[in-house]
Amino acid sequence: MTEVKAYAATSAASGLTPSTIERREPGAHDVEIAIEFCGLCHSDVHAIRSEWGPAKYPLVPGHEIVGTVSRIGGSVEGFTVGQRVGVGCMVDSCRECDSCLEGFEQYCEAGNIGTYGVVDRRNGGGITQGGYSQGIVVDENYVLTIPEGMDPAAAAPLLCAGVTTFSPLSYLDVQEGDKVGVVGLGGLGHMAVKIAKALGATVTVFTTSPGKESAAKALGADAVVVSSDAAQMDAVKGTLNAILDTVAAVHNINDYLRTLDRDGALIQLGLPSAAMPPVEPGLLIRKRLAYGGSLIGGIAETQEMLDFCAEHGIASDIEMVAAPDLDQAYDRMVAGDVKYRFVLDASTI
Repeated sequence: MTEVKAYAATSAASGLTPSTIERREPGAHDVEIAIEFCGLCHSDVHAIRSEWGPAKYPLVPGHEIVGTVSRIGGSVEGFTVGQRVGVGCMVDSCRECDSCLEGFEQYCEAGNIGTYGVVDRRNGGGITQGGYSQGIVVDENYVLTIPEGMDPAAAAPLLCAGVTTFSPLSYLDVQEGDKVGVVGLGGLGHMAVKIAKALGATVTVFTTSPGKESAAKALGADAVVVSSDAAQMDAVKGTLNAILDTVAAVHNINDYLRTLDRDGALIQLGLPSAAMPPVEPGLLIRKRLAYGGSLIGGIAETQEMLDFCAEHGIASDIEMVAAPDLDQAYDRMVAGDVKYRFVLDASTI
């Protein structure tokens, strides 16, 4: 085992404090990564504060990891020491169920093994610990290649926010000329705008904040609708082909379903911590609408997303954070005070 420095939560109220954790020695198919950067995701906040259920403490969060390969196992193919790589939201899965075999490891029927906070069934049964640390060891099948020339810090949030928005746009087969709505302009929303525009879509951003119009258009949005303004919402009824809803607060989905044209779809990406108002079936039935959800992306799809973003010059808009300032960054995330993702500089751990 190798000891590395990290920042961990020891209880729901402890915040993040300096810690030391153990990483396994690389096995035959393992890649050891010296972490350079790790994105801060709002789900990290929910996890360490036990807002999605009791967490297993001590807990090192972080599932948007970019670093360089420091060691490889004897049977590893496709990775070399010094290569820049990434690790996203999962580090393993059963590899046997239909979802895994079809490249949808995020929907593993046995449950995918998250990068932090879950039992690592294949490697001794310990609790996985994430990227707010100096290093990590991951099976080669769950390691991504960061394309040459991509800013490694700005690439980190792509491993969650990027693929979470890319995957449903791919699933919906969004193409040039389609009309896509994006609800919310945070970490997920700003990536949804960029990726949908790169696919050739006309993008409408829905926001509760009138002051975000200039920011949305700077990201590439073609139109901005203040969702609390009934007249603005009425003006876009029946005009959109697809909507990505990135909002994690409780809100009324029906308002956005009314903006879809026949055969449109609304995909839920944000996960509110309380019950949402019920969906009105009549809205779905009268226009053959679909309301669904989507969870991150598979490994191959995540690599496809990274390559797509590199080809189109897409990266996350970030603000760098030093390790001692993580708690302050969390408070700012909760307050919506970031444009649009924080990234931890692991050299400050």
